Amino acid sequence: MASQLSLVVVLTTCSLLLPITHQAQSSQTQLLLQVRRQLENPKVLDSWEKTYDICLTKPSSTLAVTCERGVVTELRIIGDKLYRPAKFLGYWLPNQTLSENFVMDSFITTITRLTTLRVLILVSLGLWGPLPDKIHRLFALEVLDFSSNFLYGSIPPKICAITGLQTLTLDNNYFNGTIPDWLDSLSNLTVLQLESNHFNGTIPESISKVTTLTVLSLSSNNLSGKIPDLSSLNKLEMLDLRVNELDSGLPGLPNGLVTVLLSKNSLTGEILQQYASLNRLQHLDLSFNFLRGVPPEGLFSLPYISYLNLGSNMLSGTLSDDLACGAQLGFVDLSMNRLFGDIPACLSSNSNSNKRTVKLGGNCLSGGSEKQHDLKYCEVGNMTEKSRKKEVVMMVAVIGGVCFVIMFFSVVFFVICRRSCQRALTEQKLLQKPVSDNSATGFSSELLANARYISQSVKLGTQILPTYRVFSVEELKEATKNFERSSFIGEGSIGKLYKGRLENGTYVAIRCLALYKRYSIRNLKLRLDLLAKLRHPNLVRLLGHCIDGAADDADVNRVFLVYEFVPSGTLRSYLSESSLEKVIKWPDRLQVLIGIAKAVHFLHTGIIPGSVNNRLKINSVLLDEHFVAKLSDYGLSIITEEIYRHQVKVEDQQIQTNPAIEIARDLDDDDVYSFGHIILEVLTGPRFESGEFTNVDLLIKSLSDNEDADQLLDPIVLATCSQESLSLVVSIAAKCLSVETSSRPSVEEVLWNLQYAAQVQGAADGDLKSEVTSQA
Repeated sequence: MASQLSLVVVLTTCSLLLPITHQAQSSQTQLLLQVRRQLENPKVLDSWEKTYDICLTKPSSTLAVTCERGVVTELRIIGDKLYRPAKFLGYWLPNQTLSENFVMDSFITTITRLTTLRVLILVSLGLWGPLPDKIHRLFALEVLDFSSNFLYGSIPPKICAITGLQTLTLDNNYFNGTIPDWLDSLSNLTVLQLESNHFNGTIPESISKVTTLTVLSLSSNNLSGKIPDLSSLNKLEMLDLRVNELDSGLPGLPNGLVTVLLSKNSLTGEILQQYASLNRLQHLDLSFNFLRGVPPEGLFSLPYISYLNLGSNMLSGTLSDDLACGAQLGFVDLSMNRLFGDIPACLSSNSNSNKRTVKLGGNCLSGGSEKQHDLKYCEVGNMTEKSRKKEVVMMVAVIGGVCFVIMFFSVVFFVICRRSCQRALTEQKLLQKPVSDNSATGFSSELLANARYISQSVKLGTQILPTYRVFSVEELKEATKNFERSSFIGEGSIGKLYKGRLENGTYVAIRCLALYKRYSIRNLKLRLDLLAKLRHPNLVRLLGHCIDGAADDADVNRVFLVYEFVPSGTLRSYLSESSLEKVIKWPDRLQVLIGIAKAVHFLHTGIIPGSVNNRLKINSVLLDEHFVAKLSDYGLSIITEEIYRHQVKVEDQQIQTNPAIEIARDLDDDDVYSFGHIILEVLTGPRFESGEFTNVDLLIKSLSDNEDADQLLDPIVLATCSQESLSLVVSIAAKCLSVETSSRPSVEEVLWNLQYAAQVQGAADGDLKSEVTSQA
């Protein structure tokens, strides 16, 4: 009887608990369905539509819902709103953000009703607007990730009330203002990632008090000033402050760091001796700064150091003959500094038995195979601090004297200046009259004269690029040995290309352009001045020009453009089956495509007026020694309109008999369409060059439908890509190659998709590595 009574009690208890649990699950499901509606029913949430209990949804790489005791503790949604415009004004963008009906405040209100959330990851969903303060209502939150959306404004201060927060990731948004100075109140914060936003000002000193940090990433913002002393962050393992405007000396660092990325700033002073005692350090990048002195010897022999990049600084002095390199050191870059003397044995290619990659070019070192400067070049950079101070004192004295003289003659100067201005205005009116600009691209003389930068990307490296200058014909003849046959590289549709060596030993590429119609000197120089402004890390640098016969307009028939020489060859040579040891894998091909897209995006938006119709070809894509893509033959339409007009006249005669020529010409002139062709060749490899694929539309359709991929794609691509990453690239290629102009994506959209494909590939490679490690 007693046992029967116990059974009744148990059954009764269960029957009472089940409705409560069911009610809780039903309430959570209703909230999640409301979230789905507010996110405007993204495809990634289609599986929720017919699910009774969303907590039972099978997790994937883009969607995960974790429940404990009937309540949601983790919500991870990764959408496909991949487009990221260079400029975002804070309003909804059709097909890019969520619609104008979306209200961020209401959405966060719904989210905060999931009070038990510990992990909230909402990525690439098109969320737009300021992040509301009420996010702090998620008091149990440990991970908050809103990366790759359209959030702007400042980070809400009340986040500091989420005391258990361990990860704060807001990468790739449009947050502005300064980095909050209350971060030290988050006593459990281990990961802080705010890269690729619009933060400005200085890095707050309070950041050094967040002693729990293991990852600190503030790269690709507009931060300036001093880097705080970070030596108190004893748990910090990764520090990324790249691509900012930081202009202090190097900071003190904690001993536990594994990765330090401080490149592309304006950091000065010497490399601290303390860095040579960072015994866990594996990756150190201090390139593209203004660091001086001799690098500490101990850096090279750290027990785990594998990557050491000190290139493109102002390091000077000699390296010790006894310099020792660590067993793990696989890459060293000391190029483009002012080092001199003998190359230490462990950095010498002659005794490089462990296949270590060493870059030493652009110094004054002896005994190496790479190009070096004369010793005088480095002696200039090896002045002592004392001599520099003396020079400063002398300079101040000289400036004081000059100022006195200027003040004495100020009245006379004012009178002369006034008369000169009047005369200049008269001459300007006379000059403007005869100049007629009927160019197809609409570059009027006034627009050319006032062309200006509008892109932040031009700030990269502007202080280290060679100064643009005018060359003489005699200099170029001497550089090419009077343009002899051995210096001839090739000939394209817009002129011959020669390799030359300047007097200072620098190798250059010289393009000779023949003008079919006479330009005025003034107009031609304005056009060349605009071309000179096109500077970007993914463009082959234009170093200068030469106008042959500039003394007389009638004799102007040749223009020489002088570029940096990129010796590693074209992208096509790295896809060829004839040199398998050079063939690059899929992740590297993605990075090359991203580099090209960045270059084209800059050409379109980096200056006003933009340079479009660049006639992109795969042979115009060069790779430097670091496999960084550099686009050549860009912007030539600015000065070669007459060449193109001449071609158009010939083609117009042919169009009368074959209208298809007009369509082909229009497609060739479109950069996005041409880029699609480059993507196709990267996918298919040498077979595309051989003409095996005669029908591009059919090829794209087969790839999009995943038909015969093993026969169509380059075997290297198949062996090294993830299916999701490959599908993303095939999809964007198909859009680029659409015959209808309105159906093609913008360059920004192409770039965003490629970057996302690289992110997906990186995640897949990481998963594969983890799987291999666990099996081992």
